[in-house]
Amino acid sequence: MKIRHVYSTVGIGAANRAIQAAREAGIADRDISLVARDDISMDRIPDDRKLVMNDFYPAALRGAVTGGASGLIAGMLALVTPIGLTIAGVGAMALIGVATGAWVSALVGSSVPDVVHREFEQEIREGKILIVIDGDVDTLHRAHHALMALGARHLDFHRATALT
Repeated sequence: MKIRHVYSTVGIGAANRAIQAAREAGIADRDISLVARDDISMDRIPDDRKLVMNDFYPAALRGAVTGGASGLIAGMLALVTPIGLTIAGVGAMALIGVATGAWVSALVGSSVPDVVHREFEQEIREGKILIVIDGDVDTLHRAHHALMALGARHLDFHRATALT
């Protein structure tokens, strides 16, 4: 499992230098994202570097897990009642729970800002560009020193991420 760290930089030049330093420290290119104010990100940050601004994917994952568990429990309870549900029916209920939970949660999550945007809203409003990197502990340690040497400010954010 990877851990997510966030750093704050001033200006697109500093952000580009931080990206290069993270790469050289061993962070995979796909594990580096940027977060910035809309007027900055629209003009200067490539789309493949932008961190998704809503909670769509994490919400869908949580919904799938919760819905699947709920469907499985409901199916197992139906097994002990005289409705005549089979084991295949329990599996079908679990799958329906997964699909429904993922769908509903993703719809709700698409309207909620992601956790990085929520926690560092002030930094973003001030025009800072946030560097979001995901990696294992050793690689993050190397990247941390490289980013700090460039003047990036480490923000208090250390979360496990299941989606990278």
